Amino acid sequence: RVTVMDAPEQPELAAVPEDWTRALAVVAHPDDLEYGAAAAIARWTDQGKTVVYCMVTSGEAGIDGMTPDEAREVRIGEQIESAKIVGVEVVEFLGLQDGIIEYGVPLRRAIAEVIRKHKPEIVITNNFRETWGGSMPNQADHIAVGKASLNAVSDAGNRWIFSEQLVDGMEPWGGVTQVWAAGSPDGKHGVDTTDTFDRGVESLKAHQAYIDGLGWENFDPSEFLEGMSRPTGSRLGVTHAASFEVFSMTWGD
Repeated sequence: RVTVMDAPEQPELAAVPEDWTRALAVVAHPDDLEYGAAAAIARWTDQGKTVVYCMVTSGEAGIDGMTPDEAREVRIGEQIESAKIVGVEVVEFLGLQDGIIEYGVPLRRAIAEVIRKHKPEIVITNNFRETWGGSMPNQADHIAVGKASLNAVSDAGNRWIFSEQLVDGMEPWGGVTQVWAAGSPDGKHGVDTTDTFDRGVESLKAHQAYIDGLGWENFDPSEFLEGMSRPTGSRLGVTHAASFEVFSMTWGD
């Protein structure tokens, strides 16, 4: 005899703070932010906040039917258009090689420089845990970039780390208060994306060449994103939400 047990309820989410004005989103590939976080970014740009995107690679290894040189230009263009949909005007591409990013000092150095340049209060990255919360392993580039982003925040504030960057007016930047990892299975915070969910969908649709290249037959961006945003929203008491794992970069929090 088998007894069917109800799945345990997920704990409620706390709302992320919104008393900031500048954020930097650092992820491995074009399209990484569009699986939930972009709708949150649209909310924040609507509030008058500034969000800058930094793509560590150009996603050139992401389309099997295109050479890397072809895919690079396509994916850069798609990401710039996707960002505009959610109110992001500045997208930087660091140009590291897609698919073989390694965690280490060179990656920390590159990200620290971008942090020093844009002086964010919040750094947003993607889930860098080993999995997405089940048996599905996370991708190596995501893990490397997320870990390096967290560490680069501390690096950026230390005058004696990567001090060769401190020329032509560049100064250390220790003003990042939190790092948020979108989609982490350990996320305990969320943001209401009900009013901006549709723009999040449109931002994912802007990556059409990439989606087509994956061969996802009958892929519906709206349905796909709803599958994540509605359960997350129920944990926040709203219709749609995006979740984040929050790391405090200040003592006492």
